[in-house]
Amino acid sequence: MTKGTLQGSKRKKIRVSGFRARMKTPSGRSILNERRKKGRKKLSLVK
Repeated sequence: MTKGTLQGSKRKKIRVSGFRARMKTPSGRSILNERRKKGRKKLSLVK
């Protein structure tokens, strides 16, 4: 059997879409602000 196509990596996921990664860029900060406005309980994967 061969492996499936999606091999997830925790480190990569956090580097791409963690809280610190979002805060680095202006567009990422706008994403967080939109989620705050919407009333999201979790803003990102890891704070």
